[in-house]
Amino acid sequence: MRLGGRGPAVVAVLNVTPDSFSDGGKWQGEAVAAGQRFWDEGAEVVEVGGESTRPGASEVSEAEELRRVLPVVEALARTARGTVAIDTRKAVVAAAAVRAGATMVNDVSGLRHDPKLALVVAETGAALVVMHSRGTPETMNRLARYDDVAGEVMAELGQAVSVAEAAGVRPENIILDPGLGFAKDTEHNLILLQQWDRLRAMPYPWMVGPSRKRFLGVITGREKASDRDPATAAVCTYLAWQGVEAVRVHAVAMALDAVIVGAALSGVSA
Repeated sequence: MRLGGRGPAVVAVLNVTPDSFSDGGKWQGEAVAAGQRFWDEGAEVVEVGGESTRPGASEVSEAEELRRVLPVVEALARTARGTVAIDTRKAVVAAAAVRAGATMVNDVSGLRHDPKLALVVAETGAALVVMHSRGTPETMNRLARYDDVAGEVMAELGQAVSVAEAAGVRPENIILDPGLGFAKDTEHNLILLQQWDRLRAMPYPWMVGPSRKRFLGVITGREKASDRDPATAAVCTYLAWQGVEAVRVHAVAMALDAVIVGAALSGVSA
Protein backbone atom coordinates (compact mmCIF):
# COMPACT_ATOMS: atom_id res chain seq x y z
CA MET A 1 0.00 0.00 0.00
CA ARG A 2 1.44 3.36 -1.03
CA LEU A 3 1.13 6.35 1.26
CA GLY A 4 2.13 9.94 0.76
CA GLY A 5 2.84 9.88 -2.96
CA ARG A 6 2.47 13.70 -3.14
CA GLY A 7 3.28 14.64 0.43
CA PRO A 8 2.31 12.93 3.68
CA ALA A 9 -1.04 11.20 3.92
CA VAL A 10 -3.11 12.23 6.93
CA VAL A 11 -4.25 9.30 9.05
CA ALA A 12 -7.11 10.16 11.41
CA VAL A 13 -7.22 8.62 14.88
CA LEU A 14 -10.71 7.36 15.71
CA ASN A 15 -10.78 5.92 19.21
CA VAL A 16 -13.95 4.02 20.07
CA THR A 17 -13.27 3.62 23.75
CA PRO A 18 -15.60 4.61 26.61
CA ASP A 19 -13.55 7.70 27.41
CA SER A 20 -13.70 8.88 23.78
CA PHE A 21 -17.41 8.62 22.96
CA SER A 22 -20.47 8.47 25.19
CA ASP A 23 -21.73 4.99 25.93
CA GLY A 24 -25.23 3.56 26.12
CA GLY A 25 -25.68 2.69 22.43
CA LYS A 26 -24.95 6.23 21.24
CA TRP A 27 -21.18 6.04 20.79
CA GLN A 28 -21.17 3.88 17.63
CA GLY A 29 -23.18 6.42 15.66
CA GLU A 30 -20.99 9.25 16.94
CA ALA A 31 -17.85 7.36 15.95
CA VAL A 32 -19.07 6.68 12.41
CA ALA A 33 -20.06 10.33 12.00
CA ALA A 34 -16.62 11.36 13.24
CA GLY A 35 -14.95 9.07 10.72
CA GLN A 36 -17.02 10.54 7.90
CA ARG A 37 -16.08 14.03 9.06
CA PHE A 38 -12.38 13.10 9.01
CA TRP A 39 -12.72 12.11 5.35
CA ASP A 40 -14.53 15.38 4.63
CA GLU A 41 -11.60 17.22 6.21
CA GLY A 42 -9.08 15.47 3.98
CA ALA A 43 -7.93 12.33 5.78
CA GLU A 44 -6.80 9.52 3.50
CA VAL A 45 -7.05 6.89 6.24
CA VAL A 46 -9.38 6.57 9.22
CA GLU A 47 -7.90 4.31 11.87
CA VAL A 48 -10.33 2.71 14.33
CA GLY A 49 -9.03 1.63 17.73
CA GLY A 50 -10.88 0.01 20.61
CA GLU A 51 -8.11 -0.37 23.21
CA SER A 52 -6.14 2.40 24.84
CA THR A 53 -2.41 1.78 24.75
CA ARG A 54 -1.30 4.96 26.48
CA PRO A 55 1.18 4.49 29.35
CA GLY A 56 -0.50 2.78 32.29
CA ALA A 57 -3.54 1.54 30.36
CA SER A 58 -4.91 -1.95 31.07
CA GLU A 59 -5.51 -4.56 28.39
CA VAL A 60 -9.02 -4.98 26.95
CA SER A 61 -10.43 -8.44 26.22
CA GLU A 62 -10.79 -9.64 22.64
CA ALA A 63 -14.57 -9.79 22.99
CA GLU A 64 -14.85 -6.23 24.27
CA GLU A 65 -12.47 -4.86 21.65
CA LEU A 66 -14.45 -6.59 18.90
CA ARG A 67 -17.71 -5.20 20.30
CA ARG A 68 -16.31 -1.70 20.14
CA VAL A 69 -14.62 -1.67 16.74
CA LEU A 70 -16.46 -4.01 14.35
CA PRO A 71 -19.68 -2.00 13.88
CA VAL A 72 -17.65 1.14 13.21
CA VAL A 73 -15.25 -0.56 10.77
CA GLU A 74 -18.16 -2.13 8.90
CA ALA A 75 -20.07 1.15 8.64
CA LEU A 76 -17.06 3.14 7.46
CA ALA A 77 -15.97 0.47 4.97
CA ARG A 78 -19.40 0.52 3.33
CA THR A 79 -18.90 4.15 2.31
CA ALA A 80 -15.63 3.40 0.44
CA ARG A 81 -14.53 7.06 0.83
CA GLY A 82 -11.01 6.17 1.92
CA THR A 83 -8.88 3.56 3.62
CA VAL A 84 -10.12 2.04 6.87
CA ALA A 85 -7.43 0.85 9.28
CA ILE A 86 -7.65 -1.10 12.54
CA ASP A 87 -5.42 -0.28 15.49
CA THR A 88 -5.01 -3.52 17.43
CA ARG A 89 -2.43 -5.80 19.01
CA LYS A 90 -4.61 -8.90 18.66
CA ALA A 91 -4.72 -11.31 15.70
CA VAL A 92 -8.40 -12.18 16.25
CA VAL A 93 -9.41 -8.53 16.17
CA ALA A 94 -7.24 -7.83 13.12
CA ALA A 95 -8.74 -10.76 11.21
CA ALA A 96 -12.30 -9.76 12.02
CA ALA A 97 -11.66 -6.11 11.13
CA VAL A 98 -10.15 -7.03 7.76
CA ARG A 99 -13.14 -9.23 7.02
CA ALA A 100 -15.31 -6.22 7.90
CA GLY A 101 -13.49 -4.03 5.39
CA ALA A 102 -10.27 -2.71 6.96
CA THR A 103 -7.26 -2.85 4.65
CA MET A 104 -4.56 -1.72 7.07
CA VAL A 105 -3.54 -3.10 10.48
CA ASN A 106 -1.57 -0.96 12.94
CA ASP A 107 0.13 -3.02 15.66
CA VAL A 108 1.57 -0.70 18.28
CA SER A 109 3.36 -3.63 19.91
CA GLY A 110 5.55 -4.18 16.87
CA LEU A 111 4.35 -7.82 16.57
CA ARG A 112 5.48 -8.63 20.13
CA HIS A 113 2.05 -8.98 21.74
CA ASP A 114 0.45 -11.62 19.51
CA PRO A 115 2.71 -13.74 17.28
CA LYS A 116 -0.26 -14.73 15.10
CA LEU A 117 -0.98 -11.17 13.97
CA ALA A 118 1.68 -11.20 11.25
CA LEU A 119 0.20 -14.41 9.83
CA VAL A 120 -3.25 -12.81 9.69
CA VAL A 121 -1.88 -9.83 7.81
CA ALA A 122 0.03 -12.07 5.40
CA GLU A 123 -3.06 -14.18 4.67
CA THR A 124 -5.32 -11.18 4.07
CA GLY A 125 -2.88 -9.03 2.08
CA ALA A 126 -3.55 -6.02 4.31
CA ALA A 127 -0.98 -3.31 4.89
CA LEU A 128 0.88 -3.58 8.19
CA VAL A 129 2.11 -0.70 10.33
CA VAL A 130 4.90 -1.92 12.62
CA MET A 131 5.42 0.49 15.49
CA HIS A 132 8.38 0.55 17.83
CA SER A 133 7.64 0.10 21.51
CA ARG A 134 8.94 -1.80 24.48
CA GLY A 135 7.11 -3.74 27.14
CA THR A 136 3.41 -3.11 27.64
CA PRO A 137 1.42 0.04 28.40
CA GLU A 138 1.85 -0.84 32.08
CA THR A 139 5.65 -1.20 31.87
CA MET A 140 6.83 0.92 28.92
CA ASN A 141 7.88 3.98 30.91
CA ARG A 142 10.37 1.91 32.91
CA LEU A 143 11.97 0.72 29.66
CA ALA A 144 12.76 4.17 28.23
CA ARG A 145 16.53 3.68 28.48
CA TYR A 146 18.79 3.97 25.42
CA ASP A 147 22.44 4.53 24.62
CA ASP A 148 21.58 5.44 21.01
CA VAL A 149 17.83 5.84 20.67
CA ALA A 150 17.76 6.15 16.86
CA GLY A 151 20.06 3.19 16.36
CA GLU A 152 18.21 0.99 18.83
CA VAL A 153 14.79 1.88 17.42
CA MET A 154 16.03 1.01 13.95
CA ALA A 155 17.50 -2.30 15.12
CA GLU A 156 14.34 -3.31 16.99
CA LEU A 157 12.11 -2.32 14.10
CA GLY A 158 14.36 -4.35 11.84
CA GLN A 159 13.74 -7.40 14.02
CA ALA A 160 9.99 -6.84 13.80
CA VAL A 161 10.19 -6.50 10.01
CA SER A 162 12.04 -9.83 9.87
CA VAL A 163 9.19 -11.43 11.84
CA ALA A 164 6.62 -9.94 9.46
CA GLU A 165 8.41 -11.02 6.31
CA ALA A 166 9.06 -14.51 7.70
CA ALA A 167 5.29 -14.80 8.25
CA GLY A 168 4.70 -13.91 4.61
CA VAL A 169 3.90 -10.20 4.77
CA ARG A 170 5.02 -8.63 1.50
CA PRO A 171 7.73 -5.98 1.96
CA GLU A 172 5.72 -3.45 -0.06
CA ASN A 173 2.90 -3.76 2.49
CA ILE A 174 5.06 -2.83 5.49
CA ILE A 175 5.01 0.67 7.03
CA LEU A 176 7.21 1.68 9.96
CA ASP A 177 6.40 3.91 12.94
CA PRO A 178 9.09 5.09 15.39
CA GLY A 179 6.58 5.03 18.25
CA LEU A 180 6.89 8.54 19.64
CA GLY A 181 5.95 8.45 23.31
CA PHE A 182 6.07 4.67 23.61
CA ALA A 183 8.93 3.75 25.95
CA LYS A 184 10.49 7.13 25.16
CA ASP A 185 10.85 10.33 27.15
CA THR A 186 10.89 13.87 25.80
CA GLU A 187 14.60 13.80 24.92
CA HIS A 188 14.26 10.46 23.11
CA ASN A 189 11.35 11.75 21.01
CA LEU A 190 13.24 14.90 20.05
CA ILE A 191 16.37 12.98 19.12
CA LEU A 192 14.37 10.66 16.87
CA LEU A 193 12.88 13.63 15.06
CA GLN A 194 16.21 15.45 14.85
CA GLN A 195 17.95 12.36 13.47
CA TRP A 196 15.32 11.56 10.88
CA ASP A 197 17.96 11.17 8.19
CA ARG A 198 19.16 8.06 10.01
CA LEU A 199 15.72 6.48 10.21
CA ARG A 200 15.10 7.28 6.57
CA ALA A 201 17.86 4.81 5.69
CA MET A 202 15.42 1.96 6.36
CA PRO A 203 13.80 1.05 3.00
CA TYR A 204 10.15 1.32 4.05
CA PRO A 205 7.58 4.12 4.20
CA TRP A 206 7.04 5.80 7.56
CA MET A 207 3.96 6.77 9.52
CA VAL A 208 4.61 9.05 12.48
CA GLY A 209 2.15 9.83 15.26
CA PRO A 210 3.12 12.99 17.16
CA SER A 211 -0.47 13.91 17.90
CA ARG A 212 -1.09 15.38 21.36
CA LYS A 213 1.84 13.45 22.83
CA ARG A 214 3.07 14.26 26.31
CA PHE A 215 6.46 15.46 25.10
CA LEU A 216 4.71 18.29 23.24
CA GLY A 217 3.07 19.26 26.51
CA VAL A 218 6.45 19.29 28.22
CA ILE A 219 7.87 21.56 25.52
CA THR A 220 4.91 23.96 25.33
CA GLY A 221 3.56 23.79 28.87
CA ARG A 222 0.17 22.63 27.55
CA GLU A 223 -1.14 20.16 30.09
CA LYS A 224 -4.43 19.37 28.32
CA ALA A 225 -3.92 16.97 25.42
CA SER A 226 -6.35 18.72 23.05
CA ASP A 227 -4.45 22.00 23.55
CA ARG A 228 -1.42 20.40 21.86
CA ASP A 229 -2.90 20.38 18.35
CA PRO A 230 -0.92 23.47 17.22
CA ALA A 231 2.30 21.85 18.46
CA THR A 232 1.29 18.68 16.65
CA ALA A 233 0.82 20.68 13.46
CA ALA A 234 4.31 22.13 13.85
CA VAL A 235 5.78 18.64 14.00
CA CYS A 236 3.68 17.60 10.99
CA THR A 237 5.11 20.49 8.96
CA TYR A 238 8.62 19.35 9.87
CA LEU A 239 7.81 15.73 9.00
CA ALA A 240 6.43 16.77 5.61
CA TRP A 241 9.64 18.69 4.99
CA GLN A 242 11.54 15.50 5.84
CA GLY A 243 9.53 13.48 3.31
CA VAL A 244 7.60 11.28 5.73
CA GLU A 245 4.84 9.33 3.99
CA ALA A 246 2.08 9.65 6.62
CA VAL A 247 1.20 11.46 9.85
CA ARG A 248 -1.25 10.07 12.37
CA VAL A 249 -3.32 12.78 14.08
CA HIS A 250 -6.50 13.71 15.93
CA ALA A 251 -7.07 17.18 14.39
CA VAL A 252 -7.25 16.38 10.68
CA ALA A 253 -7.88 19.80 9.11
CA MET A 254 -5.07 21.47 11.02
CA ALA A 255 -2.64 18.65 10.19
CA LEU A 256 -3.59 18.74 6.51
CA ASP A 257 -2.73 22.43 6.28
CA ALA A 258 0.53 21.73 8.09
CA VAL A 259 1.65 18.96 5.72
CA ILE A 260 0.63 20.98 2.66
CA VAL A 261 2.87 23.82 3.82
CA GLY A 262 5.70 21.48 4.75
CA ALA A 263 5.54 19.66 1.44
CA ALA A 264 5.49 22.96 -0.46
CA LEU A 265 8.53 24.21 1.41
CA SER A 266 10.38 20.99 0.63
CA GLY A 267 9.52 21.23 -3.04
CA VAL A 268 7.06 18.31 -2.99
CA SER A 269 3.55 19.00 -4.33
CA ALA A 270 1.07 17.98 -1.62
